Amino acid sequence: MKWTKKGLIYKPDGEFWWAKTGAHLPTAIILRNEIIRVFYGSKDANGYGRIGYVDLDINNPQEVLDIAPEPVVDIGEIGSFDDCGAVPNSIIDFNNQSYLYYQGFQQSVRVPYLTFTGLAIGDLNAKEFRNYSRTPITDRTDEEPFIRSTSSVLAADGELKMWYVSAPKWINDEHGVHYICVIRHATSADGVNWKTHENICLEPNLPDEYAVGRPSVIYDGGIYRMWFSMRSFSKFYIIGYAESKDGIVWNRMDAQTGIKKSNSGWDSEMICYPYVIDANGNKLMFYNGNGRGISGFGYAILES
Repeated sequence: MKWTKKGLIYKPDGEFWWAKTGAHLPTAIILRNEIIRVFYGSKDANGYGRIGYVDLDINNPQEVLDIAPEPVVDIGEIGSFDDCGAVPNSIIDFNNQSYLYYQGFQQSVRVPYLTFTGLAIGDLNAKEFRNYSRTPITDRTDEEPFIRSTSSVLAADGELKMWYVSAPKWINDEHGVHYICVIRHATSADGVNWKTHENICLEPNLPDEYAVGRPSVIYDGGIYRMWFSMRSFSKFYIIGYAESKDGIVWNRMDAQTGIKKSNSGWDSEMICYPYVIDANGNKLMFYNGNGRGISGFGYAILES
Protein backbone atom coordinates (compact mmCIF):
# COMPACT_ATOMS: atom_id res chain seq x y z
CA MET A 1 0.00 0.00 0.00
CA LYS A 2 1.32 3.43 -0.94
CA TRP A 3 -0.19 6.86 -0.44
CA THR A 4 1.06 9.69 -2.62
CA LYS A 5 0.90 13.02 -0.85
CA LYS A 6 -0.70 15.86 -2.81
CA GLY A 7 0.11 18.62 -0.38
CA LEU A 8 -1.50 21.11 1.97
CA ILE A 9 -5.07 22.13 1.14
CA TYR A 10 -6.24 24.60 3.73
CA LYS A 11 -5.19 26.56 6.78
CA PRO A 12 -7.37 29.39 8.18
CA ASP A 13 -5.85 32.81 7.64
CA GLY A 14 -7.47 34.37 10.72
CA GLU A 15 -10.16 36.24 8.77
CA PHE A 16 -13.05 34.65 10.66
CA TRP A 17 -13.63 35.36 14.37
CA TRP A 18 -14.17 31.69 15.19
CA ALA A 19 -11.26 30.27 13.12
CA LYS A 20 -8.06 31.89 14.27
CA THR A 21 -5.93 28.78 14.81
CA GLY A 22 -5.80 25.43 13.04
CA ALA A 23 -7.96 23.18 10.87
CA HIS A 24 -8.25 20.09 13.04
CA LEU A 25 -9.63 16.60 12.30
CA PRO A 26 -10.70 16.96 8.64
CA THR A 27 -13.95 15.02 8.11
CA ALA A 28 -15.17 14.62 4.54
CA ILE A 29 -18.37 13.78 2.66
CA ILE A 30 -19.24 13.96 -1.06
CA LEU A 31 -22.03 16.22 -2.35
CA ARG A 32 -23.78 15.58 -5.67
CA ASN A 33 -20.78 13.62 -6.94
CA GLU A 34 -18.97 16.87 -7.63
CA ILE A 35 -17.94 18.48 -4.34
CA ILE A 36 -16.03 17.21 -1.33
CA ARG A 37 -17.13 19.03 1.80
CA VAL A 38 -14.49 18.82 4.51
CA PHE A 39 -15.58 19.76 8.02
CA TYR A 40 -12.85 20.85 10.41
CA GLY A 41 -12.44 22.30 13.88
CA SER A 42 -10.73 25.62 14.52
CA LYS A 43 -10.09 27.73 17.63
CA ASP A 44 -11.04 31.32 18.35
CA ALA A 45 -8.84 33.87 20.14
CA ASN A 46 -9.75 32.29 23.50
CA GLY A 47 -8.88 28.76 22.40
CA TYR A 48 -12.49 27.52 22.08
CA GLY A 49 -13.15 25.23 19.13
CA ARG A 50 -16.02 25.30 16.63
CA ILE A 51 -16.81 23.39 13.44
CA GLY A 52 -16.84 24.86 9.93
CA TYR A 53 -16.13 23.51 6.47
CA VAL A 54 -14.47 24.07 3.12
CA ASP A 55 -15.80 22.78 -0.21
CA LEU A 56 -13.31 21.21 -2.62
CA ASP A 57 -13.46 20.28 -6.28
CA ILE A 58 -13.82 16.48 -6.41
CA ASN A 59 -11.58 16.34 -9.49
CA ASN A 60 -8.93 18.57 -7.91
CA PRO A 61 -9.22 18.51 -4.12
CA GLN A 62 -6.59 21.20 -3.73
CA GLU A 63 -8.99 23.70 -5.29
CA VAL A 64 -11.07 25.36 -2.58
CA LEU A 65 -14.51 26.34 -3.92
CA ASP A 66 -16.13 27.73 -0.80
CA ILE A 67 -15.35 28.42 2.86
CA ALA A 68 -17.98 28.63 5.60
CA PRO A 69 -17.82 32.16 7.09
CA GLU A 70 -19.62 31.04 10.26
CA PRO A 71 -19.42 27.79 12.24
CA VAL A 72 -22.05 25.12 11.61
CA VAL A 73 -21.60 23.66 15.12
CA ASP A 74 -20.95 26.02 18.02
CA ILE A 75 -19.70 25.38 21.54
CA GLY A 76 -22.28 24.31 24.10
CA GLU A 77 -23.72 26.34 26.93
CA ILE A 78 -21.58 26.97 30.00
CA GLY A 79 -21.14 23.80 32.04
CA SER A 80 -22.03 21.39 29.24
CA PHE A 81 -19.80 18.63 27.90
CA ASP A 82 -18.87 20.75 24.86
CA ASP A 83 -18.62 24.19 26.44
CA CYS A 84 -14.90 24.49 25.59
CA GLY A 85 -14.89 23.11 22.09
CA ALA A 86 -16.32 20.96 19.33
CA VAL A 87 -14.38 19.27 16.52
CA PRO A 88 -15.77 16.92 13.83
CA ASN A 89 -15.20 13.18 13.94
CA SER A 90 -17.41 11.48 11.36
CA ILE A 91 -20.34 12.27 9.06
CA ILE A 92 -22.84 9.94 7.36
CA ASP A 93 -26.15 10.24 5.51
CA PHE A 94 -28.81 8.52 7.61
CA ASN A 95 -32.64 8.75 7.67
CA ASN A 96 -32.55 11.32 4.86
CA GLN A 97 -30.41 13.61 6.98
CA SER A 98 -26.74 14.14 7.68
CA TYR A 99 -25.48 12.93 11.04
CA LEU A 100 -22.35 14.78 12.11
CA TYR A 101 -20.67 13.12 15.07
CA TYR A 102 -18.36 15.46 16.93
CA GLN A 103 -16.01 15.54 19.87
CA GLY A 104 -17.07 17.82 22.71
CA PHE A 105 -14.39 19.20 25.03
CA GLN A 106 -14.77 20.27 28.64
CA GLN A 107 -11.73 21.56 30.51
CA SER A 108 -10.87 20.01 33.83
CA VAL A 109 -8.51 20.76 36.73
CA ARG A 110 -6.44 17.70 37.53
CA VAL A 111 -6.43 16.54 33.89
CA PRO A 112 -6.48 18.86 30.85
CA TYR A 113 -9.94 17.91 29.58
CA LEU A 114 -12.69 15.33 29.23
CA THR A 115 -14.19 14.50 25.82
CA PHE A 116 -17.39 12.73 24.80
CA THR A 117 -19.31 12.32 21.53
CA GLY A 118 -22.01 14.75 20.50
CA LEU A 119 -24.36 14.55 17.53
CA ALA A 120 -25.47 17.36 15.23
CA ILE A 121 -28.15 16.60 12.62
CA GLY A 122 -28.49 18.74 9.54
CA ASP A 123 -28.95 19.35 5.85
CA LEU A 124 -25.84 19.61 3.73
CA ASN A 125 -27.61 21.67 1.07
CA ALA A 126 -28.97 24.16 3.61
CA LYS A 127 -25.60 24.16 5.37
CA GLU A 128 -27.30 24.04 8.76
CA PHE A 129 -26.99 21.67 11.71
CA ARG A 130 -28.73 21.46 15.07
CA ASN A 131 -27.46 19.65 18.13
CA TYR A 132 -29.43 16.50 18.89
CA SER A 133 -29.17 17.08 22.64
CA ARG A 134 -27.28 19.00 25.28
CA THR A 135 -25.76 15.74 26.51
CA PRO A 136 -23.35 13.40 24.71
CA ILE A 137 -24.60 10.27 22.94
CA THR A 138 -21.63 8.34 24.31
CA ASP A 139 -21.55 9.51 27.89
CA ARG A 140 -19.33 8.28 30.71
CA THR A 141 -19.84 4.81 32.14
CA ASP A 142 -18.29 3.01 35.08
CA GLU A 143 -15.97 1.17 32.68
CA GLU A 144 -15.24 4.26 30.56
CA PRO A 145 -15.44 7.32 32.81
CA PHE A 146 -12.93 9.66 31.14
CA ILE A 147 -13.05 9.75 27.33
CA ARG A 148 -15.50 8.27 24.80
CA SER A 149 -15.09 10.20 21.57
CA THR A 150 -13.25 10.67 18.26
CA SER A 151 -15.50 8.23 16.44
CA SER A 152 -15.65 6.72 12.97
CA VAL A 153 -19.18 5.70 11.93
CA LEU A 154 -20.40 3.72 8.93
CA ALA A 155 -23.43 1.67 7.91
CA ALA A 156 -22.84 -2.07 7.47
CA ASP A 157 -24.72 -5.34 8.06
CA GLY A 158 -28.03 -3.55 8.57
CA GLU A 159 -26.82 -1.35 11.43
CA LEU A 160 -24.54 1.55 12.23
CA LYS A 161 -21.07 0.72 13.48
CA MET A 162 -18.83 3.01 15.47
CA TRP A 163 -15.16 2.77 16.33
CA TYR A 164 -14.14 5.31 18.94
CA VAL A 165 -11.41 6.34 21.35
CA SER A 166 -11.67 5.41 25.01
CA ALA A 167 -9.32 6.28 27.85
CA PRO A 168 -9.21 3.56 30.52
CA LYS A 169 -7.06 5.79 32.73
CA TRP A 170 -4.98 8.92 33.15
CA ILE A 171 -1.41 8.69 34.44
CA ASN A 172 0.86 11.17 36.20
CA ASP A 173 4.48 10.08 35.71
CA GLU A 174 7.83 11.43 34.52
CA HIS A 175 6.11 12.57 31.31
CA GLY A 176 3.53 14.57 33.24
CA VAL A 177 -0.22 13.99 33.16
CA HIS A 178 -1.30 11.99 30.11
CA TYR A 179 -3.98 9.53 29.08
CA ILE A 180 -3.82 5.93 27.92
CA CYS A 181 -6.10 5.57 24.89
CA VAL A 182 -7.55 2.51 23.15
CA ILE A 183 -10.05 2.03 20.30
CA ARG A 184 -13.37 0.32 20.98
CA HIS A 185 -16.41 -0.69 18.94
CA ALA A 186 -20.15 0.00 19.33
CA THR A 187 -23.30 -0.59 17.29
CA SER A 188 -26.62 1.21 16.93
CA ALA A 189 -29.94 0.87 15.11
CA ASP A 190 -30.86 4.56 15.28
CA GLY A 191 -27.54 6.42 15.36
CA VAL A 192 -28.24 7.74 18.85
CA ASN A 193 -28.29 4.82 21.27
CA TRP A 194 -25.08 2.81 21.16
CA LYS A 195 -24.09 -0.56 22.61
CA THR A 196 -20.37 -1.02 23.19
CA HIS A 197 -18.75 -4.37 22.47
CA GLU A 198 -16.70 -5.79 25.33
CA ASN A 199 -13.69 -6.42 23.09
CA ILE A 200 -11.01 -3.73 22.75
CA CYS A 201 -10.13 -3.37 19.07
CA LEU A 202 -6.70 -1.74 19.33
CA GLU A 203 -4.48 -0.63 22.19
CA PRO A 204 -0.94 0.73 22.55
CA ASN A 205 1.60 -2.05 22.10
CA LEU A 206 4.79 -0.42 20.80
CA PRO A 207 7.71 0.92 22.88
CA ASP A 208 6.69 4.16 24.68
CA GLU A 209 3.39 4.27 22.76
CA TYR A 210 0.55 5.41 24.99
CA ALA A 211 -2.38 6.17 22.69
CA VAL A 212 -4.09 4.98 19.53
CA GLY A 213 -6.80 7.29 18.25
CA ARG A 214 -8.89 8.99 15.55
CA PRO A 215 -9.83 5.80 13.68
CA SER A 216 -11.05 6.04 10.09
CA VAL A 217 -12.76 2.84 9.00
CA ILE A 218 -14.02 1.76 5.59
CA TYR A 219 -15.43 -1.57 4.36
CA ASP A 220 -13.48 -2.54 1.26
CA GLY A 221 -12.81 -5.80 -0.56
CA GLY A 222 -14.73 -7.82 2.02
CA ILE A 223 -12.74 -6.54 4.99
CA TYR A 224 -12.73 -3.59 7.35
CA ARG A 225 -9.74 -1.31 6.95
CA MET A 226 -8.73 1.16 9.63
CA TRP A 227 -6.25 4.01 9.55
CA PHE A 228 -5.57 5.60 12.92
CA SER A 229 -3.25 7.91 14.83
CA MET A 230 -0.45 6.47 16.95
CA ARG A 231 1.01 8.60 19.72
CA SER A 232 4.27 7.93 21.56
CA PHE A 233 6.75 9.99 23.55
CA SER A 234 9.55 9.48 21.04
CA LYS A 235 7.68 9.79 17.71
CA PHE A 236 4.87 12.19 18.60
CA TYR A 237 2.16 11.37 16.03
CA ILE A 238 2.26 8.97 13.09
CA ILE A 239 -0.43 7.01 11.25
CA GLY A 240 -1.04 3.27 11.66
CA TYR A 241 -3.11 0.69 9.79
CA ALA A 242 -5.15 -2.39 10.75
CA GLU A 243 -7.52 -4.90 9.13
CA SER A 244 -10.46 -6.94 10.41
CA LYS A 245 -12.92 -9.48 9.03
CA ASP A 246 -15.69 -8.63 11.48
CA GLY A 247 -14.85 -5.11 12.70
CA ILE A 248 -14.22 -6.41 16.21
CA VAL A 249 -10.97 -8.39 16.15
CA TRP A 250 -8.23 -6.39 14.45
CA ASN A 251 -4.76 -7.16 13.16
CA ARG A 252 -2.32 -4.24 13.31
CA MET A 253 -0.30 -3.96 10.10
CA ASP A 254 1.52 -0.67 10.61
CA ALA A 255 4.23 -1.57 8.11
CA GLN A 256 1.56 -1.38 5.40
CA THR A 257 0.30 2.10 6.33
CA GLY A 258 2.03 3.55 3.29
CA ILE A 259 2.35 7.15 4.49
CA LYS A 260 5.08 8.83 6.54
CA LYS A 261 6.18 12.25 7.70
CA SER A 262 7.72 14.49 5.08
CA ASN A 263 11.36 15.56 5.26
CA SER A 264 10.33 19.20 5.56
CA GLY A 265 7.27 21.39 5.52
CA TRP A 266 3.82 21.40 7.09
CA ASP A 267 3.74 17.65 7.90
CA SER A 268 7.40 16.97 8.73
CA GLU A 269 7.02 16.81 12.53
CA MET A 270 3.86 14.75 12.73
CA ILE A 271 1.06 13.25 10.63
CA CYS A 272 -2.21 12.40 12.34
CA TYR A 273 -6.02 12.29 12.35
CA PRO A 274 -6.59 10.50 9.00
CA TYR A 275 -10.01 10.41 7.31
CA VAL A 276 -10.37 8.14 4.26
CA ILE A 277 -13.12 8.37 1.63
CA ASP A 278 -13.84 7.02 -1.86
CA ALA A 279 -14.09 9.73 -4.50
CA ASN A 280 -14.59 8.97 -8.21
CA GLY A 281 -12.98 5.57 -7.81
CA ASN A 282 -10.02 6.88 -5.83
CA LYS A 283 -9.31 6.57 -2.14
CA LEU A 284 -8.37 9.89 -0.61
CA MET A 285 -6.90 10.44 2.84
CA PHE A 286 -7.35 13.83 4.47
CA TYR A 287 -5.04 14.32 7.43
CA ASN A 288 -3.37 16.84 9.75
CA GLY A 289 0.31 17.64 10.07
CA ASN A 290 2.42 19.67 12.46
CA GLY A 291 0.79 20.90 15.63
CA ARG A 292 -2.02 18.34 15.27
CA GLY A 293 -3.69 20.60 12.72
CA ILE A 294 -2.27 24.03 13.51
CA SER A 295 -0.50 23.82 10.14
CA GLY A 296 -3.80 22.94 8.43
CA PHE A 297 -4.86 19.80 6.59
CA GLY A 298 -3.80 18.17 3.35
CA TYR A 299 -4.51 15.00 1.45
CA ALA A 300 -2.98 11.95 -0.18
CA ILE A 301 -4.24 9.52 -2.81
CA LEU A 302 -3.89 5.73 -2.64
CA GLU A 303 -1.95 4.33 -5.57
CA SER A 304 -3.60 1.46 -7.46
